[in-house]
Formats: sequence, C-alpha cells, structure tokens
Amino acid sequence: MRSDAGSGNLAGGDERRGRQPSPVAAVPGELTTVDAFLGGEVEIEQPAKGYRAGLDAVLLAAAVQPVRSNSGPLRVVDVGAGVGTAALCLAARLEEADVTLVERDPLASQLSDRNIERNSLAGRARVVTVDVMKPAPEAVKQGLADASFDLAISNPPYLAEGRHRPSADELKAAAHAMPEDGLDRWLRFMARMTRPGGTAVIIHRADCLEPLLAALNGRFGGVVVLPLHPRAGEPASRVIVRAVKASRAPLRIAQGLVLHDDDGAFRPDIKAVLSAPRALDWPGPGQAPG
Repeated sequence: MRSDAGSGNLAGGDERRGRQPSPVAAVPGELTTVDAFLGGEVEIEQPAKGYRAGLDAVLLAAAVQPVRSNSGPLRVVDVGAGVGTAALCLAARLEEADVTLVERDPLASQLSDRNIERNSLAGRARVVTVDVMKPAPEAVKQGLADASFDLAISNPPYLAEGRHRPSADELKAAAHAMPEDGLDRWLRFMARMTRPGGTAVIIHRADCLEPLLAALNGRFGGVVVLPLHPRAGEPASRVIVRAVKASRAPLRIAQGLVLHDDDGAFRPDIKAVLSAPRALDWPGPGQAPG
C-alpha cells in the first residue's frame, strides 16, 4: 500500500469534493473522505489524512491491456492494493475482470471492502489481508493459489526502509517504505501468483527502474518500459513496466508520455484517462514501441 502525490479528486471528479468526512467504524477518531475517480464512475473512501490515493493508481489501472488464457473472466490480483483504487478503476473499465485485492494493513483492507460495496462490485472483487513479505503459507491460508491469475498489477512502496525520514503517520509510512530486499520479495510474490504467459504491470519511480528490472529478471520477460514525464523536456519521474511471465522476448522502451502542458494542466490524452474508464495508448503485447 502506498500514497500518491495527487489528490483523490482527479480530473472529472471534483463534483464530489464537498462530501463530508465520515468515521471509520473500527478505528475511533479516524476520519475518511469519499473521493470521485474517473469522472465519478468510481468512488473511493480513504483516510482524510496520511495515505491518499491519486494519479499513480489511476494510471496503473489505465495501463492494463487484458490478456486471458481462456474465455472466462480476466483474473487480476492487485498486490499492495491499499484502499483499492487501482483495482476498482480497472474493474470499472473491464467488465470481464475478476479482481483480488491483496493488502497487509487491516484498516486499508476494511476500506477496500467498503469501496467494493460502494461501487457495486461485490460479485467480482474481494479483499485478502496478507503480508506479501511473509512466507508463502500465509497466502495459501487465505486461498491464494499459485499461478492462478492472468494479470498482476502493483503500485509498490517507493522507498527502502532506513534511507528516508519516515512519516509520522503509520499508514503513510507503511505505504511508502519496504525492507532493503523488499522489491525482490514483492516481485517473487507477483510471479508466484501469475500463470505462465500471464502479465505483470507495475508503476514505480523512474530512478528505481534498475532494481525493478533486476527483480523481474528470471521471472518475467518481454519487458516494455513506458516513461512518464511531468512536462516536455523534463526527465521521467515515473515508469510503467509491463512484463510477461516466463517470456524470453527482449526489453523494449516505449515512447514516453508527457503528463502536463507547460501551464500545469493535464495533457488531453492524460485527462481523458483520468476523466473516464479508458486505456492509456501505448504498445500492447507483441506491438512495436510508439
């Protein structure tokens, strides 16, 4: 679970900005807000302070291009799902998606459950409270079978423990940091959950691309890296990485996407995927980079 830098109210969702915080039943004194995503197609209840989902989660969901092993549902696992923003934005776009949200924090899991109900997705979404850093039997106990998902998505913690000043907010601190070897263990879990030929889609900091590629090595191949640039001419601040389990295809770098115009407004193609359940336009499996 991690927090994004953006507000929970993204393009097209500001009409719900005035909704009042409500108490989280199991946590006395904790306040939440209900925020609109994808132009109001998805509503997310999340803590009013500390952990706040935003741009990264929505872009992760928009980056998914479904690949299924059969004509049944697209089985998706969101690893480190937080309050469910990415998974539920994906489910809103893809009616064939059956999503499992994996989250270690009980409060975030509780909010994910509420968000599934709020968005009428109880028939094809569920939450499993599991720490992916712990041994495999923990996942098995919760009914997570190896190689049972077509797609694994993740917005993992961006920082290594001990290399930054942790947030005083416990949820935010947990959302941002993982152990030194955490990224490798995180990808190990994603690989375990994904069927051969299945896909992983991950959003991460651009300066963490090297350890991310190292963690993918030997587990996923056919890697496509999509750089995300804040503005034209600026270095990428984020990357979206897509890879296929057990593939031997070579690494490719896609043409980067620029998020903002010079005046700070989202560019039209980015605003489009923030305002409605739409896909990012970038190379699909087997396509050449743009």
